[in-house]
Amino acid sequence: MGHKTKLGLGIIGIALVLGIIADSLLRTMPWGLNVALWTGFLALGILLVAHWQNIGLVGGGLWTVLPAILFAGAFAWRDSQTLGLLNFLALLATLTLVALRLRSGQIFAMTITGLVTNALMVGVSALLGTSALVFATIRWQEVPRTGLAGHGLAIARGLAITVPLVIVFGSLFMQADAAFDGLVNRIFQFDLLDLLGHLTLIVALTWCAGGYLWLMLIEHRRADGVTIPIPGFQSLGAVEVSIVLGTLNALFLAFVLVQFRYFFGGAELVEASITLTYAEYARRGFFELVTVAALVLPLLLTMDWLARKENPRHLHIFRLLVALLVGLVFVIIVSAFQRMRLYQAEFGLTELRLYTTAFMIWIAVVFLWFLGTVWRGKRERFVFGMVMAGFLAIALLNWINPDELIVHTNVGRASAERPLDAQYVAVLSADAVPALLEALPSIPEEDRQAIARNIQERWANAANPDWRTWNWGRVQARAASEAKQLLLSDIAATK
Repeated sequence: MGHKTKLGLGIIGIALVLGIIADSLLRTMPWGLNVALWTGFLALGILLVAHWQNIGLVGGGLWTVLPAILFAGAFAWRDSQTLGLLNFLALLATLTLVALRLRSGQIFAMTITGLVTNALMVGVSALLGTSALVFATIRWQEVPRTGLAGHGLAIARGLAITVPLVIVFGSLFMQADAAFDGLVNRIFQFDLLDLLGHLTLIVALTWCAGGYLWLMLIEHRRADGVTIPIPGFQSLGAVEVSIVLGTLNALFLAFVLVQFRYFFGGAELVEASITLTYAEYARRGFFELVTVAALVLPLLLTMDWLARKENPRHLHIFRLLVALLVGLVFVIIVSAFQRMRLYQAEFGLTELRLYTTAFMIWIAVVFLWFLGTVWRGKRERFVFGMVMAGFLAIALLNWINPDELIVHTNVGRASAERPLDAQYVAVLSADAVPALLEALPSIPEEDRQAIARNIQERWANAANPDWRTWNWGRVQARAASEAKQLLLSDIAATK
């Protein structure tokens, strides 16, 4: 057999094993240790393929596998569903970077268009790559027709055709006759729908894993070379750039000047106003300002892409207008921080407010990175730094434990004028339970009772979980609740 045929058959075998392992691990919810374990098996499969293809993973390559394992391990650390979603997105992003690293040789100097096109390529390969692997990469005529390999292939093809037919016709016969249905159930003793669920998950994840691994068979090309040329009539000269950026600067400056007294004197202004409330001033303004900051970044990247930079004088004008706009955006970001600080002081902290604030900090960091790269003519370095900043932000959120921070913040600010929203903090994830138990004595009696009952129902009497769903946050919640079982019972029973 040729090298590619052997490698293709090996990838099919690895993908099938990954599919079976995924069915054994990932069907059990909620996710925890199982995600980390399966990602570890996937990393092992990647290393095997890389070894077969002689793709070096030392230094510049090995590090791309480690973040994927770390974000997968976060599922066994934190219980927050919102944080779990961010960890899942980060895991997908790191797996994409692994594929791009193995395909292109490096990812440090990748353009935005290169990242987008190659990331789309990874997604398409995961969906369609197995087809190319089976029908193009593997030369089936090279597979021996005798011996173990030949019989194994024949058996696999026979089963692939037979099993679906048996399931379809067998299920119809079972529906048609109760006696036959009883006979099949007595012999095999399995739930047909459950079996179909297992088969579907195995096939789906085997297919995606095979396509993902197949991508490593493609001839390696430098991803940073993927660019989208700009036709001359679509590029922008100094006049167009000055009109667009000059107008936006004027608009932003007008807003900053008109709102300046609100930016840095909001609390006093709100208290002195009979028409402006905290909700109107802080909540509504905050999200609008965050949206403005988020929209400016892709606009500046597009303008940098379209602007003609042959003339040094025009380039200087462009950079001056960009720097002014970024400076005004930072003033708006400061305003948004001020508004959120006032709003949190008045109404407390929630997941939405915390994660939006974290997003705003990430945007600010990305703007600084923009000035250090794109603004200085080093556009190819921007994407990698932006992605790494996102990974770092998610890692820090895992470290600080958002739900615990919400409890400490809201309990610390609670007073007669600013009551604790007990109903909200009581339904936070397991990550918040130890902090809630610690704060119970300082919480008003009525709220304390509601929180104690909720913790008791959710965690104190919880059954032992499946080992695949093991999660440190949930373990801590159960242990802390059981340690204070008597206290929780006394508080819950108080009338």
